[in-house]
Amino acid sequence: MSRTFSIIKPDATRRNITGAVNAMIEQAGLRIVAQKRIQMTKQQAEKFYEVHKERPFFNDLVSFMTSGPVVVQVLEGDDAVPRYRAVMGVTNPAEADEGTIRKQFAESIEANSVHGSDSDENAAIEIAHFFGDDDIVG
Repeated sequence: MSRTFSIIKPDATRRNITGAVNAMIEQAGLRIVAQKRIQMTKQQAEKFYEVHKERPFFNDLVSFMTSGPVVVQVLEGDDAVPRYRAVMGVTNPAEADEGTIRKQFAESIEANSVHGSDSDENAAIEIAHFFGDDDIVG
């Protein structure tokens, strides 16, 4: 068993599809072991995405992620990181495989409904941004 981190982004919460997204996550064999709906602050978003600070899209990304509520989650299962990345689909929904979250729900490459960790190491870092050990109930 391993864990990964997930964010259901503002475009998805605005459309009230968090349950549909979570159903796809669970159907992929992942368990949601921690979850909370938050309004990310500018400071939280800047810290979370600081790896992209020098990229031209950084300010737009921070603005988008603070534009509405998000659902932050810890997912658990066998090979959680690659399993969740497979069910998410690639960043560009036009190139995502059928049956993936982004193919089904994303509005654009920017408003692509979900975020997921890209490695076990980053999953641990990202989980720690929003959850303590006591918050995760598996």
